[in-house]
Order: sequence, then structure tokens, then C-alpha cells
Amino acid sequence: MVTFVDRVVLHVRAGDGGDGCVSVHREKFKPLGGPDGADGGKGGSISLIADPSVTTLLDYHFQPHRAGGDGGDGAGDYRNGAHGSSQMLPVPVAFMLPRASQATCCTFGSMVSSTEPPITALPENSALICSKNCAEFLPVK
Repeated sequence: MVTFVDRVVLHVRAGDGGDGCVSVHREKFKPLGGPDGADGGKGGSISLIADPSVTTLLDYHFQPHRAGGDGGDGAGDYRNGAHGSSQMLPVPVAFMLPRASQATCCTFGSMVSSTEPPITALPENSALICSKNCAEFLPVK
């Protein structure tokens, strides 16, 4: 049985947003009450969180597909759809995200770092090393 995994391929998908609703308010003895539709809810997001208590990627080895929840549909009477549930995935503190695109590294880097890395400063193939308080971008060899 596998007890330690230090490399996984993780397939993540953010949740889809809910559909909006087009509706016209109707009331007895009132003609054409006006629009009263609402927006659909936002889809859930996926976040990678550096957690000092996590030492292996074993959970992601057996369940590599993760997805955020879908947003609920809007309804009449100005009722917006519910937001989809977000997932926070704990990873080890020295977690490295290799061969990511520049936009992915910048988005992930801004989540784990207090400074937002500029997109133009990143190499084409870069690796993101996540620590508790900072993110470093290194070229992939």
C-alpha cells in the first residue's frame, strides 16, 4: 500500500455559474408590473492552501479530480441564485506547481503572496514553490 506520494497530477475545475432569470412581475389587477428577474449564482472556486500539517499528496493520488460547486439559477421576485461551494485543497508547505502558464502562476502567486508578481517577469515554463508567506518563481530545468 502506498503511504507517501510527492508528485501528483491534479485535475481541477471551477464551478459553472448559474443561469439568470428573465421574469415580469405579475399581480392581480396590475397590468405589466415590470421586470423582476435576477442573476445566477457564481461558481465555486478551487484554492490551494499551504498547510504545515500536510506532509504528503496521498489524498490527491487516489482522488485527482476536484471541482467547485455550480452556482444556483436565478428566480423571479429578484431572487439571485446561490453561490457554488468553493474547495480549499491543503498542500505541503514546500509544494511546487511545475509547468504552469504565466497567468496561472500569477493568479496562484497572488493568492499565497502579499505581492502580486508581474506577468512579464515570469519565464515561459516556470515552477511555483509555495511557502507559508511567499511564493517564488523558478525556471523549470
